[in-house]
Amino acid sequence: MTASARTAADASKFPEEGHVGRRRSVALAVISSAQLMFLLDATIVNVALPDIQRSLRLEGSDLEWVVASYSIAFGGLLMLGGRAGDILGRRRVFMTGVAVFTVASLLGGFATEAWLLTVCRTAQGVGAAAASPAALSLIAVTFPEGPGRNRAVGWYTAVATAGGGVGLLAGGLITVHLSWRWVMFVNVPLGVTILAVGAGVLRETPRTRGAFDVLGAVTGTLAALLLCFGLIDGASGGGNWSSSAVLGALGAAAVLLPVFVLVERRSAQPLVPLRLFADRTRLGSYAVTALISTAVFGIFFFLTLFLQQVWDYSPLRTALVYLPLTCLLILGAKAGSPLLALFGTRAVVCSGLLVATTGILWLARIGDSGGYTTGMLVPTVLTYAGLGVTGVPLTLTALAKVADEDSGAASGLVNMARQIGGATGLAVLGAVAWSSGAAASDGTAAGLSTGVARGFAVAGGLTLLALCVAALTLPRKGR
Repeated sequence: MTASARTAADASKFPEEGHVGRRRSVALAVISSAQLMFLLDATIVNVALPDIQRSLRLEGSDLEWVVASYSIAFGGLLMLGGRAGDILGRRRVFMTGVAVFTVASLLGGFATEAWLLTVCRTAQGVGAAAASPAALSLIAVTFPEGPGRNRAVGWYTAVATAGGGVGLLAGGLITVHLSWRWVMFVNVPLGVTILAVGAGVLRETPRTRGAFDVLGAVTGTLAALLLCFGLIDGASGGGNWSSSAVLGALGAAAVLLPVFVLVERRSAQPLVPLRLFADRTRLGSYAVTALISTAVFGIFFFLTLFLQQVWDYSPLRTALVYLPLTCLLILGAKAGSPLLALFGTRAVVCSGLLVATTGILWLARIGDSGGYTTGMLVPTVLTYAGLGVTGVPLTLTALAKVADEDSGAASGLVNMARQIGGATGLAVLGAVAWSSGAAASDGTAAGLSTGVARGFAVAGGLTLLALCVAALTLPRKGR
């Protein structure tokens, strides 16, 4: 047999060997597109809220739950979704989650009652909570540790980071030119495409043997759901912290969390293996991720409010303002991988956080500024560019040296740190902004401007704290 014949024979025996790189690239596109869809949906509805309120004749509290129901289900079920991928198979859980999300989006677009739209938004959160940790863990098992995984996480982080800004822009365009219902319908063709392509390129992963941790799932999931509910409901409507529902939810979460830890310590197949927290570096990456999300989510929400109510921007103009900032986040995420190779994890993250803190503290003077360029553009460029480079090294650090059987749980914790951090950010910055604004004036634009500025100052303190935690816990070199 000639050499060419032997090569052809080998290729016919192992046809996938010649297409591994291309299959991995397509798989990465599928996974990243799904994560973009999940994060886009956290913001795309915001711009359409006034139209939804008029169309369905909603009360203010009902309107808040159109947004909150998705965040609560998404953030509260991430731990359960991550471990389900480890035990049931990550490809299966990912595809099921995308399917649930797609069907819920279709039904939500046809909703004619407030309760039905809220149920569909909750179902979207359930689907996202199942598929999101499975998506990140599929990257971890598809790409071996090294430059290949670094590049993959860079693309994933860049696309996922764009979700919030793309959501605002898409929401503005859809609301102006189509109907609010299309902010739900737009997920359907994207979800169907992800399912169709993913079926051919995603490989099933080995399953972790053993029984499912039922008691841990109940206590952990309830604790996370109640915590998300308490934080989001407490921050809604200008601050509702003294209500029995908020106090009861936060109190029950405070009781259930230590019970959950005790259950996990004794479980043979824990929902969240506590060994993941034994590594100081990994624990530090979770903490820094949560602190960054706490600061950024609050800034994102209140900057949008400031632009529309103080500077009188339209929803579409507000969305367009975020377009260059979203591009900065994407470019920063893409730069994170080569910078990591050159300077190491600690230097990249700490430098990025230092630049971001400078931008946020500058942004706190937005009410005293002379206008858009010096008051918003320059400080937000610093903020978004600095935060953009931190995503890749933090994600890689959280997943480094994690056994394959624990990658779903580790990925779920990364996403949960972001979601809980986001809910906490709205709660903390909301409490500062609303109370300060009310105290400053009689609820006019000047009062809101004062409150938002003080909230941004708190956000700057949070990123400074994240910088200190990163300096103490993250390694000098990439892991």
